[in-house]
Amino acid sequence: MSVNRTPMCRGPYGGEGAQAGGADCSDPAVFEIARYGRPALLVCPVHLGPSLLMASGVLWPPVIRLIGRVPDLRP
Repeated sequence: MSVNRTPMCRGPYGGEGAQAGGADCSDPAVFEIARYGRPALLVCPVHLGPSLLMASGVLWPPVIRLIGRVPDLRP
């Protein structure tokens, strides 16, 4: 049996493990940001902009890939 798990947001700083550094967002990741010398950073729509500005190793120009569905926020 396979369980499909959606990766969680790691923004805006992109820390790993105990050094998550603000990665307390519980939203599912929708974007993947490529970084130099580090694993790609998985972020939600809210943390996409701040991650591009604050996360370490982000390539410039940024390389962003859509990996999930943007949630429907309509009432």
